Amino acid sequence: MSRRLRYQVAVSLDGFIAGSNGEYDWIVMDPAIDFAALFKEFDTAVMGRKTYEVLTAQGGHGAMPGLDVVVFSRTLPAAAYPGIRILNDDPREIVAALKAKPGRDIWLYGGGVLFRSLLDAGLVDTVEVAVIPVLLGAGVPLLPPGAATKLVLSDQKTLPASGIVVLAYSVPGGVGPAPRIRYIKAAKSRGRQA
Repeated sequence: MSRRLRYQVAVSLDGFIAGSNGEYDWIVMDPAIDFAALFKEFDTAVMGRKTYEVLTAQGGHGAMPGLDVVVFSRTLPAAAYPGIRILNDDPREIVAALKAKPGRDIWLYGGGVLFRSLLDAGLVDTVEVAVIPVLLGAGVPLLPPGAATKLVLSDQKTLPASGIVVLAYSVPGGVGPAPRIRYIKAAKSRGRQA
C-alpha cells in the first residue's frame, strides 16, 4: 500500500496561511498539541522554497527531528545539512516516487502553490487544517485558484484553551481515509470513532 501524503497547515478563519508580508505570528500554540506525537506519524517532509526559507529564518537550517526533509526549489543551492535535500526536479514525480516507497506518512509541510500542484496531480491524500480564530483580512491564501475538489470529513477536534479547531479531511481517490487526530491531548472529539 502506498504511503499517504498529508497536507497539514494552520489557516486563519478567513483562509490565509500567512500574513501579507509572510508573517505567521498570529498562529497561536495550544498546550494540548503533542508535537512529538505528531512528528512520529511521518518520516518525510516535503515543502517549497518559501516555506523552507521561513523555517531557516527562525534559526537553524530547516531540519525537522527524525524526518527526511525534501525542499523543491529552482534557485536554492544544495543543502549542506544532513537530512535535507534540495531538489529542482518536478515535485509531482518525486512525491509519486516517495509515496511508492515503504515508510510512514509524508508530511506536505507547505506551501499553498506546492499543495495545489500536488492536489491537481492526484497525489494529496488528506487535508488537515488547524483553523486559528483570527481574521487577517489579507495575506497568502490557503491555495491558489484551481479545480474544485470535494473532501470528506474524517475527524475534528476543538481545543478550548486557544479556540483552534482541527479538521481532518480525506481526498476521494486517495490512499485510505485521513487518520484520526491522535496528537491532541484532552480535547473534545467529534467525528468517526476508531
